[in-house]
Amino acid sequence: MKCPFCGHLESQVKDSRPSEDGAAIRRRRACPECGGRFTTFERVQLRELTILKKSGRRTPFDREKLQRSIDIALRKRPIDPERVDRMVSGIVRQLESRGETELDSSVVGELVMKALKALDVVAYVRYASVYRDFRETEDFARFLGKEGLSEDIDV
Repeated sequence: MKCPFCGHLESQVKDSRPSEDGAAIRRRRACPECGGRFTTFERVQLRELTILKKSGRRTPFDREKLQRSIDIALRKRPIDPERVDRMVSGIVRQLESRGETELDSSVVGELVMKALKALDVVAYVRYASVYRDFRETEDFARFLGKEGLSEDIDV
């Protein structure tokens, strides 16, 4: 594994253990060149997934991109990072278990919306505002009313 600090091509594994949900192996590593320490995660990948965008473009599925978009929605929210990681792992497992190698981006978006709604309503609305492309405050009001969330959030 390449060192993220100095770029040395090898590192030593100091400790390995399963993650809390058992879906990954967490490895603590040290670089013999610069002495830097870092953590890597090893996950099972059942198949290569391709995402079909609204524009018709095809891109490889990227778990890290999924994680970043969820992290943005959850920014400054009191959610345990371990719960978020389990949620992301669950979404990835659902995508892989569909049996298809090419999925519409809307499938991913809907799975994220469903998971965020169960985890944190504010993050759900934040994600929806980007995913559904809200332009005006009325878009928020309509969405909150349609979802029955207007009682949960002061509109």
